[in-house]
This record gives sequence, C-alpha cells and structure tokens, in this order.
Amino acid sequence: MFSHIMLGSNDIDKSERFYNALFAAIGGPAATRDAKDRLIYAHRGGRLIITKPLDGKPATGANGGTIGFTVDNSDQVYGWHKAGIDNGGISIEDPPGPRQRDTGPIYLAYLRDPDGNKLCVVHRP
Repeated sequence: MFSHIMLGSNDIDKSERFYNALFAAIGGPAATRDAKDRLIYAHRGGRLIITKPLDGKPATGANGGTIGFTVDNSDQVYGWHKAGIDNGGISIEDPPGPRQRDTGPIYLAYLRDPDGNKLCVVHRP
C-alpha cells in the first residue's frame, strides 16, 4: 500500500548514525544519500527517507504516529532496541519483549529517534 515513509530530521548526521545502527541490527543496509542530502534506506521492499524539512522549520515527531518495522525473530527485536539506545534513541513504553494479543504472542520494542519520532519493531512468531 505504501511506497515510502519520510521523516524530518534536525541533524542528518545524527539520524544517519541512529538509523544505520537500527538497520544493521535487523540485517538492512546503511543509508545512501541523494542529491538533496536525504538519507534513503531500502529494506524488505520498503523505503524510509530522512530529510531536513523542506519548509525550513524544525522537524518534530508526530503526536500519535508510530512507524513499525517487521523483523524475523525475537533476537532482532532486542538487537534493534539496543542499537537504538546505543545511538541516541530513547526507550519508551514497556521494555522490549513478548506481549500476548488475541491473535497470539508477538515481540515488540519501542523507541523515540533523536528527533522524537516514535518507532516500533515487531516479530510475529
């Protein structure tokens, strides 16, 4: 359904360190930069683009918004979370780990990136 997700950043270099670490933890490649100095991540058929806001105003995190990433196993959930914390992210909500849902167990972890965007990683066994 989606072609890509684009997030604003106030510090592209800080975002690159943070997101490169997250993607490395789940087997994804580091960013490439385009002619406009945007970070482009391509993994598992999706694209995440990080950019300075085009209107010149500060980037802010979406209130109520969450961007979710799918991973292959529970080890990647914990690795993704640790990589985020080690690279400027903030752990939010419950600690990483299993949750019981009506559809069965899932593994989740939540972070805020250096610009305040809410991120989630999920593994559905």
